[in-house]
This record gives sequence, structure tokens and C-alpha cells, in this order.
Amino acid sequence: MLTGIHSRKTLQLFIGLLVGIAFGFFLQKGGVTKYDVIIGQLLLVDFTVVKVMLSAVITGMLGMHLLRSLGLARLHPKAGSVGSSVLGGLIFGVGFAVLGYCPGTLAGAIGNGYLDAIVGGLPGILIGSWLFAALYPRLNAVILKRGFFGDVSLPQLLKVNPWVVVIPVAALLTGLLLWMESAGL
Repeated sequence: MLTGIHSRKTLQLFIGLLVGIAFGFFLQKGGVTKYDVIIGQLLLVDFTVVKVMLSAVITGMLGMHLLRSLGLARLHPKAGSVGSSVLGGLIFGVGFAVLGYCPGTLAGAIGNGYLDAIVGGLPGILIGSWLFAALYPRLNAVILKRGFFGDVSLPQLLKVNPWVVVIPVAALLTGLLLWMESAGL
């Protein structure tokens, strides 16, 4: 089954489009495309964004590993490094702090027609992407390869069955979500 999907690029694009539309719909319904909600998260007074993201992480992690266990999906972790993680985090953080949107919520806010996202966010993400692409050769040589750790996943690093990591992490995150709800966060 996997080989059939991997060889059909049009089907992949169609599935990606449907998943993207659903993702945007749920971001909007969850309220995380609203500037006030995002700023509330940054000010640590509204934890809607954390709750939505933790729910997505739990669902995605369990779903992906279930599909992998059934032979319906394969994991393809990307190689990484400390340098690329730090630089990516800084770029993401600056963009998030300046405008109050991450790429996903920015796309949702543009879809909602929010002027700040269209006028500030869209040009910002395009200019930032262009600038990164222009500087990539120099960044790759100096920063991005520092602390290279390869394409290893946490279960591979620990040399354990993935479920030994997935189940406790899912339980821990679920407990955190339940605690946040009970605490009124």
C-alpha cells in the first residue's frame, strides 16, 4: 500500500491539501489564529495554544506510531544538529515575538482575512525565507552543521521499542493537559 501512495504524486498532493485544510479549520476553531489568544500565550495568561499543540502532539504521536506498527507508514526522521535547532528556534522566536504568529497560525489568520497577518506576516515570512535561502551556503558551513546528531529518533538513541517511549510520553502530556484544565489555565 505504501509503495502505491509513494509513486502517486498527485494523490500525495491531494491528501496534503485535504490535511492542510483540516489543519487550518481546526486551528481556527481552536481559536489559535486570533492575535489576542497568541499574545495571551506569550504573556502566560492564556494557555489555549499550549493545549491545542499538546493535543496535536499526543494525537499525532500515537497515530503515527500506530500506523507504523501496522506497516501502513514509515518514519523518515530528518538529520539535525544543535546549530540548526538553535538558529531555527531563534528565527521562529523572533518572528513569533514581533508579529504574534507562527507559520501555521499565520496561514490560518491570512485565511481569516486578518489584516496584520496579510500585511505584516505574509511579507515577513516571504522575506525571511528568501533571506535564509540566500544566506544558506554560509550558514550551512558555519552554524547549521555544529553539533550534528544525525537522523536518529529518541527510541533509536535509547535502543528500545518505540512504544516504550511513546506510551509514557503520551501519558505524561495527557496528565499535563488534565492538570492545566483542573488548574483553570
